[in-house]
Amino acid sequence: MLKKFLPVKEGALGLRQSEAVFHHTAALPELLRELDGQFCLQQINAVGVSVRPRPVEGSYMPCFLVGEAAAQSFALSKGLPVVSTSHQQGHLTAALYAAKREDLYAGKALVFHVSGGTTELLLCDALNITAVLGESLDLYAGQAVDRLGVKLGFAFPAGPEVSRLAAECSEKVTPKISLKDGDCHFSGLENQYTKLLEQGASPAYAAKYCLIAVAKTLAEMLEKAQDANPGLPCICAGGVMSSDVIRGYMEHRFPGIAFVPGQYSSDNAAGVAIFAAEAMKNG
Repeated sequence: MLKKFLPVKEGALGLRQSEAVFHHTAALPELLRELDGQFCLQQINAVGVSVRPRPVEGSYMPCFLVGEAAAQSFALSKGLPVVSTSHQQGHLTAALYAAKREDLYAGKALVFHVSGGTTELLLCDALNITAVLGESLDLYAGQAVDRLGVKLGFAFPAGPEVSRLAAECSEKVTPKISLKDGDCHFSGLENQYTKLLEQGASPAYAAKYCLIAVAKTLAEMLEKAQDANPGLPCICAGGVMSSDVIRGYMEHRFPGIAFVPGQYSSDNAAGVAIFAAEAMKNG
């Protein structure tokens, strides 16, 4: 699997969609050439591609059109079928695979997808998302973490640096969280850690406060979902869930919860490929 991070200007919190479209368009041809040098493209039987962020009506981002166009062009030139899926289903499938829960390809599970672009607790059945049991109603967890990281001088995306810094703090933190009916809010968290820094708190303390607040919020969401769906396993995916601080908190409260290794948490290309393979196998 090949990947290339898109360039983000120092101090910025991401890319505008026009910039993302440009960089995707520029990067894909070179990545295909690299892939051709490492793998015989004649052996491909189908092309999987994520064509939208989430598998719901109206889910759309322009940069997905670049990947879809590349997939369609490649498939047509080789006479191959195209299997379309969503970015979120790619994360779901990669999570189940990495957690060694391929049995859930045909079963039910609770799956956290927590990143800079979403914060959702999903009820899943056979690689399909059947319900959103809880979500953020304002900032996504990853946005709250990245905004702190950039404020502290780290490059975007800043999650790994914030997690590393938080691990240096041995002080106890008692963050305030905001939930209602299984959903959550993270905009207040940004205000809280900003105030802490203004009052002289160390960067490490602010980082730990932020990540424990995220973990505590997710734990409360999961408890509510488990009450309504007893006995279902829970899988944690998305870049935010690769934080050791969040993982340690969640594993302490929920023995048996499954976390996806970092390389499968932050990139869902493997999941899209597996999704396509399963779709072809099942007709």
